[in-house]
Amino acid sequence: MKNYFLLLFFFILPSIFFAQEDNLPIEHRVYTFLKEMRVKNVITYLRDDNLVLSRNSIKSYLMQIESKSELLSETEKKLLKKFQFELSDNLDENQHSELFNPDKNFFQSVKNIFSDKKKYLFASIEDENSIFIEGIGHFYHGQRLKPSPTTNSNLYDIGFRLRGTVFSNLGYNLTVIKGGVSGNSFISEKIEPRLLSNFKWVENLENIGNYGFNYGYLRLKVKPHPKINLSIQIGREDITFGYGYGNKLIISGNNPTLDFINFNFDYSPFHITSIHASTVGEFLPKREDRFTKYIAINKVKIAFEKFEFGIGESMIYSGRGIELGYLSPISFYKFIEMDIQDRDNGNVFLDFKTNAIKNFEIQGTFFLDENILSNLQDLKRYTNKTAYQIGTFWYQPFGIEDLSLICEYTRIRPYVYTHADPKNTYTSFGQNLGHRIGPNADEILTRITYNVDERLRLFGEYSFVRKGKNEYDTNGNLIRNIGGDVFLSHPDFMPEKTALFLDGERWNYSNYSFGFIYEPFTQIILEFIIKSELATRLKDKASESLIYSLLKMKLAF
Repeated sequence: MKNYFLLLFFFILPSIFFAQEDNLPIEHRVYTFLKEMRVKNVITYLRDDNLVLSRNSIKSYLMQIESKSELLSETEKKLLKKFQFELSDNLDENQHSELFNPDKNFFQSVKNIFSDKKKYLFASIEDENSIFIEGIGHFYHGQRLKPSPTTNSNLYDIGFRLRGTVFSNLGYNLTVIKGGVSGNSFISEKIEPRLLSNFKWVENLENIGNYGFNYGYLRLKVKPHPKINLSIQIGREDITFGYGYGNKLIISGNNPTLDFINFNFDYSPFHITSIHASTVGEFLPKREDRFTKYIAINKVKIAFEKFEFGIGESMIYSGRGIELGYLSPISFYKFIEMDIQDRDNGNVFLDFKTNAIKNFEIQGTFFLDENILSNLQDLKRYTNKTAYQIGTFWYQPFGIEDLSLICEYTRIRPYVYTHADPKNTYTSFGQNLGHRIGPNADEILTRITYNVDERLRLFGEYSFVRKGKNEYDTNGNLIRNIGGDVFLSHPDFMPEKTALFLDGERWNYSNYSFGFIYEPFTQIILEFIIKSELATRLKDKASESLIYSLLKMKLAF
C-alpha cells in the first residue's frame, strides 16, 4: 500500500504549481491568434490537431509570445495584451466585476456589463482552488434575402457556466444552455446547424421550437517529469480532431457534442492522443429502435519545430457495450478488430504539417476507410475508400501585417465513411463526423481574414464543391447507388465492382460568405455574416440559390 501512495505523490506533487486546468471553449478567438503565431513561428509547437486546450496551457503560449514581442505587429501586441487580461486569474476589483457578490454594489455590477472588466456572476480563488460562475446568453437573427419572399428566424438562449480548478491540477466545468426559436425553421437550421442533432428540436413535440446544450467534464493534468505532460479528461465537450483549415476529415467540428474519455501524453517530440467517445445513431421515432454507438481514436505524432508527422486509427462500433480492446491508448485497432471477428468500421489516417517556409504552413491528411491492400492495384474499385486533404496557410502574404490567406483542397472517394452495418456509419445523431461534403465529392476552399485591431476582425470565404449523388426516381426510389450517401454502403453481391469518382447525378455548389467579428466590450461579441449558396445540377442546369444574412450576439457575464 505504501508504494501506491508514493506513486500518487509522484504524479501529483510536481503539478502543484499549475492552475486553471479547465479548458477554454473551442470557439474562443484566442485559438485563431495562437494559430497565426504558430504559422509565424513565434511559438514552436501548437497541438492544433486536437485543439481544445486548458486555460493554463494557453497562458503558457501567451508567455512565449510575449517573450518575442519584438516580432509582433502593433495589432498582435494589442491582441496579446487582451488575451492575457482575459485569461489572468487576477480578481482585482479594478479588473473584474461580480454580479452576485455580497461585498459589491449590485447595480454598479450591472453597469459593468458594458465595460472592459472581466465579468462573472461569482468568482473566488483560495490557495490552489478556484471557482468561477458565469452567465451566458446568445441571440441569433437570420434573414433570408433570396429567394423571395423574405423570411427570418430568431434564436435566443441563456445559461450558465460553472468552472474552475481544485487541488491545483483538477479542472472542472459544468455548462447548461436552454433556448427557444421563432420564425422559419429552415433558416433556423441554416444559422445554427447544431439544431439538426439536438433532441428537443428534432423531436418537435412542444408548442414552441426549443433546444438545449449541456457540457461537463473533469480534467486531470499531471507533470511527473519536467519534460512530460499527462492529462486525462472525462465528460462532454465540443471538440475537433485532425488537421484541416475548413472541415477536417477525422472529426470535422460540425459534429454533435460527444461524451468521451480523452488521454494526452507529451514527451517531446513524441505525442500520444487517445479518445474513446459515445454517441447515438440517427433519430428514430420509436425509442426501442434508438441505439448507442462508440468512436475510438488513437494517434501517435512526432513533432519538431519545422515538421510534424502523425499516424492514427479510428474505430466505429455499436450493438454492445464498451469494447475493452479499444480502450488502450497504445494499441493497433485493426488487429484487435480481426481478433474480435471483424464487425466494426475501422479507418487509418496519416497526416503531416510543415512550417519550413517563413510565415507559410502546409498540412495534409490521407484517410483510408477499411482495407484496400488486397486490391491496391485497382484504384477504381469500390473498396478503394480513400480521401485526402492538402492545404496552405499564408500569414502576412506579400508583407501585409495581420492578414491571413488560406487555400485547401479536399477529395473524398465514393463510399468513404459508409459501412456494411448501417449502425456503424461514420456518423453521430445522423450527422457526418467527418468532412461535411461527404463521400464522392471534392472541394476547393479559400479564406481571407484581416485583424483591423484587437476588437475587429474581417473575413471572407469562397468554396466550390463538386458532388456525385445517388440516383432516384420521381417516387424517391433508389435507382443507382454510386457511393454518394454516407448511409448507403456497397452491397458485396452487386456485380459492379468499380466506383468512379463523381459518378452519378452531378451537382456543383458555389458558396460565398463575408462578414466581421467585433467585440465592443470584453465578453460581448457581435458577428455579422452574409452568405450566398448556389447549387446547380449539371444534366439539366437546374439551380437552387439562397442568400441570407446572420447577426450573432454573444454575452458572458
